[in-house]
Amino acid sequence: MVVEGREEVVKESVVQVARLMALSAITAPKARGVDNVVVGVLKDRAEAMEKMAEQMGDFFKRDADNIRRSTAVVLIGCKIKNIDVKTSPGYPYDLNFVLNILNLGIAVGSAAKTASLHNVDNRVMFSAGFAAQMLKLIDADVVLAIPLSAMSKSIYFDRPTMK
Repeated sequence: MVVEGREEVVKESVVQVARLMALSAITAPKARGVDNVVVGVLKDRAEAMEKMAEQMGDFFKRDADNIRRSTAVVLIGCKIKNIDVKTSPGYPYDLNFVLNILNLGIAVGSAAKTASLHNVDNRVMFSAGFAAQMLKLIDADVVLAIPLSAMSKSIYFDRPTMK
């Protein structure tokens, strides 16, 4: 008889939830039915964020620590596509761009909901998504990351405010 220990059970469970989150992002509603969402799951930690802190700000260092301590990271991005919506004269933003970004937001919200339903701590991060994009870990025009952890206390809570 093989008995899995606590650490193995937690790690495998978090990775499975990451896959379910990717599925939630993929199946989330899309503006005009145009699927521009790209997903990926990282099981290794990103180290490049600390180097980016000099240019981008100290919050990259803080977030890099969270990534290092996370079990997995879900990457959700979007490709900016023409979804054939005309922008009204006088409206200050291109509606195609806005709706593409809204698709990303809905996908990220659906994925975060899935993590929450499975009691996995998570936090949406621009910094880790940006780092993944710069490292070409995911082929998307805009990327957000959702690191995941399952411990007795969330590692994403009580974080210091950074510039």
